[in-house]
This record gives sequence, C-alpha cells and structure tokens, in this order.
Amino acid sequence: QVQLVESGGGLVQAGGSLRLSCAASGRTFTIYDMGWFRQAPGKEREFVAAISRDSDTYYADSVKGRFTVSRDNAKNTVYLQMNGLNPEDTAVYYCAARLIGSRYLTSSYGYWGQGTQVTVSS
Repeated sequence: QVQLVESGGGLVQAGGSLRLSCAASGRTFTIYDMGWFRQAPGKEREFVAAISRDSDTYYADSVKGRFTVSRDNAKNTVYLQMNGLNPEDTAVYYCAARLIGSRYLTSSYGYWGQGTQVTVSS
C-alpha cells in the first residue's frame, strides 16, 4: 500500500510557472512508475506526464516543452515543473503510482493522490 499527497497548486497568470510535488509513503517507492494526470470540470481525466523507476520521462503532446517531471527517491517525492502555463492547463492535477500496464492510461495506476488545484487566469 502506498499513500500519495500532492501539493503546490495555486492561482497563476498566463505565462507563469508552478511546481507541483507528490509525496509518497512506503519503503518501496523506487519500484513504482509514477504519473501525473489532470481533470478539468466536465472532461475526462487525461495523461500529462510520467517518469519510470529508471527516471525515463514521457509527456503528453499538449505539455511537451513546457512541463518537466522528475523524481527524488531519497525524499520519496515526484515533481512536476510547469512553465508557460495557459488557461487550458486549468485543472485538478493528480499523481499516481503503477507497477505494470500502460503509463498513459488511468486504469493502469492503482494508487492516486487527492489532487491539487491549478488555476491559470488570462
């Protein structure tokens, strides 16, 4: 069992930056692949970024070049650095952990945080 807690969300103007953190419990954090997803009102939860246990990174086309995902295994924490934010990035952002399956699918992740709100004003 792993517990995930997101933090770092907030309100920023278009073009601004935020750094989200996902703190994970458990002594086996390093064996998990980690993902970031987001969900806006009335829309389905969508893939944003992922980082493997070997620190390989993957991004949705919509955020590539603007967002950077990283992990610090010593701190049991995954980060999402978000630059060049625009109003279309407004959503609740979730981190999640998985062992197998597609890194792009919500159904592959067995553990989820409660989310942190990101709001980008125009």
